[in-house]
Amino acid sequence: MTRSSTDPLYTFDPKIEKTLQPGQMENNDITLKELATRDVSAQTYELKSGLIHLLPKFHGLAGEDPHKHLKEFHVVCSTMRPQGIPEDYIKMKVLPFSLDGATKNWLYLQPALFNTWGDMKRTFLEKFFLPSRTATIRKEICGIRQHQGETLHEYWERFNKLYATCPHH
Repeated sequence: MTRSSTDPLYTFDPKIEKTLQPGQMENNDITLKELATRDVSAQTYELKSGLIHLLPKFHGLAGEDPHKHLKEFHVVCSTMRPQGIPEDYIKMKVLPFSLDGATKNWLYLQPALFNTWGDMKRTFLEKFFLPSRTATIRKEICGIRQHQGETLHEYWERFNKLYATCPHH
């Protein structure tokens, strides 16, 4: 299909072009990431030390549940969010305060900076919720049976508790 009219879609106005050109030149070096995200660092905000002390601590021990830690972490972060600051930005800045010992060292030794909270969370779970643990829990879920004398309600609650320990099942 061809266009029947040969008229330009808009008329060229050198005065408008001259006015717009300096603004266009300034924006040429802005990355897509910078265009998509607000400049949070330019905004001033204060994280209350009392709320930082409420953060759950994660040590990376074998019995600790990283999913549970992130759920509790989310609850505290959602209460400390200053107006106009994205919650994910707060989570990225506050996570180091919730880690202790080897887990904090692990975070600081990461070769690349995290661009998003999703990246940071995924990397954290990949490190501290190993595939072998997932396989073990899945095996337990598949093999769970109602105990003698256990009510259906008790069994159902025990099943749901086990199921919750493996959120990506």
